[in-house]
Amino acid sequence: MAGPLAGVRVLDLTTVLVGPYCTQILAEMGADVLKVEAPEGDVVRLIGPARHQGMGCMFLTVNRGKRSIALDLKTPGGRDALLRLARRADVLVTNIRPRAMERLGLDHDAVRAANPGIVYASVLGYGQDGPYAAQPAYDDLMQGATGIASLNGRGEGGGAEPRYVPLAMADRITGLAAVGAINAALLHRERTGEGQRVEVPMFETMAGFVLGDHLGGRVFDPPLDAGGYARLLSPGRRPYRTRDGHVCTMIYNDRQWRSFCAAAGLPDLVSEDPRFASHATRTESIDAILAMLERVFAGRTTAEWVGILEEADLPVAPVHTLESIAEDPHLAASGFFAAEEHPTEGRLVRMAPAARFSAAAAGAEPPRPAPRLGEHGEEALREAGYAEDEIAALVGSGAVRVPQG
Repeated sequence: MAGPLAGVRVLDLTTVLVGPYCTQILAEMGADVLKVEAPEGDVVRLIGPARHQGMGCMFLTVNRGKRSIALDLKTPGGRDALLRLARRADVLVTNIRPRAMERLGLDHDAVRAANPGIVYASVLGYGQDGPYAAQPAYDDLMQGATGIASLNGRGEGGGAEPRYVPLAMADRITGLAAVGAINAALLHRERTGEGQRVEVPMFETMAGFVLGDHLGGRVFDPPLDAGGYARLLSPGRRPYRTRDGHVCTMIYNDRQWRSFCAAAGLPDLVSEDPRFASHATRTESIDAILAMLERVFAGRTTAEWVGILEEADLPVAPVHTLESIAEDPHLAASGFFAAEEHPTEGRLVRMAPAARFSAAAAGAEPPRPAPRLGEHGEEALREAGYAEDEIAALVGSGAVRVPQG
């Protein structure tokens, strides 16, 4: 069985993380993704430990399942090659800023002239109808601009300094949003035959993501409060320290609170303490409630609490480290981690896609490992109709780079 996007051809003109994460998911769903790189390659090839130059760990984990062609798009030969590749593509994804794409002669109008049915997806820093349109964007900037850094500092209590979350979360969340938008545009084309341009801006995507939790009383006009979801911002919202470690749980609704009080040997707080009477009152008193829970959890070991919470059918999870998550029994049972033999990089650990499809093979290992720079360039040009002498001329001119040796 093929993945649900089998037969869909994607030209991937993206670098770093937001675009490559999007196109990796498309590849995991079965699309044929051709990564178009500059002659020097995606800068992410240089991030993290590596066994060979240009094959760093970050690149290997976000570019599996793709092919690679190295084109100098600033040359006439490289530009023409890209447009010929676009004629047989279904999707072009880029996170190059629109003005730069226009200078290259590869803006939406130029690509649409080569293929009117193409879905041209731009993953941008900012929507193109505002004053920030031309500005560059990175994950750290987006965490600051959409309130994540200030909220993260506020959640630590007092006057804590703004802090970035130690994840490239804006890149990955926007990449996921781009996957959804591209698939919607493909469905539209399936129904109408019409290609289109799709914009997925990081700033607007992340603003909606953050404010969905924290707009609060600012939903109303005039505002009913200053915004912010009190439970998420409480300094006590963190894993609970036990006698010998930590444990994660979340006692949320009335049934869970009654079950927890019974299991922990506490009075029925829902009935006896007005602060626990409803979800609304618990939210209003969240700091005091979480402080109480800190004291309760400190009295037993982690193993004791896990047993108590599981027996009471209450949510519980470990506080994993990067080392311990590799031994998680659920991930082991689901086949999340598996060995992968890369033809040049040796034995690797790959992570399985989370989504599973009953009618397709998506969720299985991508059909190929992360590519070497330009590894599939000659192959892709042949598919686009280039003759061998034309390919040799492109390589000789520097418009196309192929691996040496």
